[in-house]
Amino acid sequence: MRVGPSLLLVPALVMPLAGQALTDRFKDAYKIWDVALERGEGATVRRATEALLSREGLAVSASDYNNMRALVATEDYAARACILEGAWEDALGHLQKAAASANENLKASEITFGRIRKDHETKVAEWKAMVEKQDKRLKEIEGQAGWTAEQIGLRNQLRSFLEEHRAAIAHSEWSLKEIDALLAQLAKEQATYAASLTSWQEFMAKEKQEIAQAGSPSKYVADKFEQVKADEARPRYDRLSYSRRLLRMEPENADLKRFVSGLMGGSDETEKPKTAPRKKKAPTKKR
Repeated sequence: MRVGPSLLLVPALVMPLAGQALTDRFKDAYKIWDVALERGEGATVRRATEALLSREGLAVSASDYNNMRALVATEDYAARACILEGAWEDALGHLQKAAASANENLKASEITFGRIRKDHETKVAEWKAMVEKQDKRLKEIEGQAGWTAEQIGLRNQLRSFLEEHRAAIAHSEWSLKEIDALLAQLAKEQATYAASLTSWQEFMAKEKQEIAQAGSPSKYVADKFEQVKADEARPRYDRLSYSRRLLRMEPENADLKRFVSGLMGGSDETEKPKTAPRKKKAPTKKR
């Protein structure tokens, strides 16, 4: 038994910008969502994430790569919450939005940062040529004996010029590395969500096949429930997700309800043998 391909949580957001409502809300809330998911409280996380998406998500601009990353991450949490609740069709919807947003973010960022990258490369080339020329002049002056006041002033100017331009070159080269790292991260996220979406689509199609092969939803639920109960090595998240999925197919299944309650820390009597109630002793008659 498996609950299908896992969703990859988007890594920590980098270079946060001021005034980004969704990014700020996400950073404030994701640790709380992690705790709730660990407890099995998918409904709580779903309400919170979907409310945040409806309030802040619609205002996110495709040109704001950092807010777009927060949008993808929030959709990810919403999908995971739906999976935990057994609402896999809804999870697929959130995952589709996450994949689409990750793809849009990569394309927009490649254009925006591509222009910035080209500007940095042009400036670095220009500055390096200037530094090379002025460094040669400085060495010529320093190689002469008996400097005049004019030569001393020119030497100091050249030293200051070289220091400033070398610092600018170093900063631009650092910026180029940061841009490359960011675009690589966005490309990785885009590929991850695209692959996860494909895997979940295949998984859902397989579920439909298995239900058809079982002959009826009730037979499918019964067979899968036995697998879930027997597969104790599986993570609690997976067992809870699958159990709730089956319970959506058979909402009145008392055994499933007790099993889910047991996974959540309540009483689980699905495995307890039924014992006959004790007979009350007849009261002794007083003489």
